[in-house]
Amino acid sequence: MSIEIKKFPRWYFGGLAAASAVCVTHPLDLVKVHLQTHKGEPITLRQMFVTIVKNEGFLALYNGISASIFRQLTYSTTRFAIYDYAKVNIDMTNFTTKMAVAAVGGAIGGWVGAPADLVNVRLQNDMRIPKDQRRNYKHAFDGLYQVIKTEGLPRLFTGSSTASMRAGVLTVGQIAVYDQSKFLLLRSGMFQDNVVTHLAASFIAGIAVTIMTQPLDVLKTRLMNAKEGEFAGITQCVVYTSKEGPLAFYKGTIPAAVRNIPNTVITFIIYEQMTKYFGYIPKFK
Repeated sequence: MSIEIKKFPRWYFGGLAAASAVCVTHPLDLVKVHLQTHKGEPITLRQMFVTIVKNEGFLALYNGISASIFRQLTYSTTRFAIYDYAKVNIDMTNFTTKMAVAAVGGAIGGWVGAPADLVNVRLQNDMRIPKDQRRNYKHAFDGLYQVIKTEGLPRLFTGSSTASMRAGVLTVGQIAVYDQSKFLLLRSGMFQDNVVTHLAASFIAGIAVTIMTQPLDVLKTRLMNAKEGEFAGITQCVVYTSKEGPLAFYKGTIPAAVRNIPNTVITFIIYEQMTKYFGYIPKFK
């Protein structure tokens, strides 16, 4: 009987897996951004989807895809790399430790990925602005260049504090909850380390992510999409949003869940398969 040796993911696996997942779920993310910035009468996910396709065409659902991929290659690579490095070097059996490491890794990743996140939000929301006011970024790198050129380098990090907080919370809900769920499922003796377990654990994590991050996601989207000087800071954005009622912080929850759950599932399925076939065996001291 052969003994299966546990492999560990390489530092860039998380970023590649997340970038692959976003290629599938980007349209849902775009609709979510539109719902979060929508003002006036409430509109459903289906209505917003139909409106976008009718007014701009089907390919409009992929506006900002280059920025989404670039964001994952910066943001997710950083947060997964920090978490995976910790798993090799410290005792991560305690859930509290997992949450702490995930929060730190996510916060750092959120800051690193803030410029790509800002351009991503703007690219996705550009079609909702009158044509004479649109930014018309060609792609992610053009967006970065245009922001630096016209608004200055610091502008790239507008909303970075909110993005970091959200990323810290999201990484706890995604990576730490996934890791703990997988651990508990395997410990139950009813599951094996296979795709079924990865699917179940990632589904749980996807639900956790949506519940935990939606208010911060709404604030981050509004701050990044705001015109210069519209909000003095996150506090003013909170006050402004609260005037629309408490449910304003949960605008786009349904599309967020529809996007977060499959995104989390696809990310971890790819991540686990990459680890299985291309991972490494660390030399523990």
